[in-house]
Amino acid sequence: MRITEILALFMVLVPVSLVIVAMFGYDQGNGFVQASRFIPMEPNVTSSSDDSTLQRDQEQKDSVDLSLLGGLLVSGFKKESCLSRYQSYLYRKASPYKPSLHLLSKLRAYEELHKGCGPGTRSYTNAERLLKQKQTGEIESEGCKYVVWMSFSGLGNRIISIASVFLYAMLTDRVLLVEGGEQFADLFCEPFLDTTWLLPKDFTLASQFSGFGQNSAHCHGDMLKRKLINESSVSSLSHLYLHLAHDYNEHDKMFFCEEDQNLSKNVPWLIMRTNNFFAPSLFLIPSFEEELGMMFPEKGTVFHHLGRYLFHPSNQVWGLITRYYQAYLAKADERIGLQIRVFDEKSGVSPRVTKQIISCVQNEDLLPRLSKGEEQYKQPSEEELKLKSVLVTSLTTGYFEILKTMYWENPTVTRDVIGIHQPSHEGHQQTEKLMHNRKAWAEMYLLSLTDKLVISAWSTFGYVAQGLGGLRAWILYKQENQTNPNPPCGRAMSPDPCFHAPPYYDCKAKKGTDTGNVVPHVRHCEDISWGLKLVDNF
Repeated sequence: MRITEILALFMVLVPVSLVIVAMFGYDQGNGFVQASRFIPMEPNVTSSSDDSTLQRDQEQKDSVDLSLLGGLLVSGFKKESCLSRYQSYLYRKASPYKPSLHLLSKLRAYEELHKGCGPGTRSYTNAERLLKQKQTGEIESEGCKYVVWMSFSGLGNRIISIASVFLYAMLTDRVLLVEGGEQFADLFCEPFLDTTWLLPKDFTLASQFSGFGQNSAHCHGDMLKRKLINESSVSSLSHLYLHLAHDYNEHDKMFFCEEDQNLSKNVPWLIMRTNNFFAPSLFLIPSFEEELGMMFPEKGTVFHHLGRYLFHPSNQVWGLITRYYQAYLAKADERIGLQIRVFDEKSGVSPRVTKQIISCVQNEDLLPRLSKGEEQYKQPSEEELKLKSVLVTSLTTGYFEILKTMYWENPTVTRDVIGIHQPSHEGHQQTEKLMHNRKAWAEMYLLSLTDKLVISAWSTFGYVAQGLGGLRAWILYKQENQTNPNPPCGRAMSPDPCFHAPPYYDCKAKKGTDTGNVVPHVRHCEDISWGLKLVDNF
């Protein structure tokens, strides 16, 4: 009986064991059953859950790709430390301009260089020691070279000039360090992973920065003027001061000549003061020309790509941006940006400027004209109703009040509903105040999120918004002799900023020349006749 019972039990258990093995799978490699979860499926029902899982995985992948802006950015940052880096793509349309593979390769190479040479590394410490040595004998810097951007001018100028210095750093295999302190860190996230671009407060030459000028001992231009700079003399220099601000002289401008680039290329530290977007003149230096052409096949997108790569609003500023966007812009069918900068702050609201603004936005069909006929009493259907939100940025409220009243008190010929909004009115520029700069940075960024943009001539505030958004804005031309320009505004040739103070010099022929007529992709600006701007070949 026992043998019979055992055999019967065995006969029952063996098939059950085989079923279990078949259900959970047998690992041929290690002989152990894998504990995978068994999910029963209803007969004749397709696996919609599997499809949705695959779709969800793909959506997550796509989401990551979108947040990295087509490979422009890298992953690995802590998301909570810089929300804008991972959320900005949710607030703007995908850029029509794609970064080239060569640009992406250069950015990845730069990131490795910065990580190996940045503050806190042995290479940085050794390079900084060179600044403390007497300027005699040959100097070795272990391969790490630096360009330091000195904090200077208003926020718009700072942003476009840093982008230029970064481009120069990539072209010359230097590490960019920016002076800015706590305020700079309050406005922008760190752009490079596992390192910093902020110049340490205890930097050896920091205490001397205020004294750096065109007559300084190590000023590149002054050394040229006094014929003190040559291959022999620069080999013993630990640093050079480059004065590339708007007031630089003919000797300072020799920086943009091939010969001077060759002289300074081995100097470990370049200290630069600039408030210009000088990238257009880099395209005129023969040794950079081929590399820049591969990095930027679309020439007028230099700031668009580098600006989106470098400048991510800090969490404090991102809060200002997203709260305002959700409250006033998110539900609009179309968003119009209107940046008004009148450089004569004491003039108040000018009737001529008001007329110019209204003529521009209505002539270019950015905003509709007002209705005065019978049709003003007809109520539009839900399908016809279109909301346009206009974001006005200005130091005063006068122009905002005029537009708001105009579109509140009168219907439009298109029956569109026009909402006019202005985040702040600071009265006058207050460059050194933190909250002022937070608001300014937030408003530049908000303007860059609009569908169509109108900016003021000469204004770097507008240049930043246009460049970040990849927009060809309408530029309100500057009034001359108290007369309205005709036409009141014109379309930008490209999203890139204007270089306000370019050199007019043929380095090879050693004589003056029109640098806006040398190559097809460097032209004179729409708003400043002597300025230079990068454009795509027409």
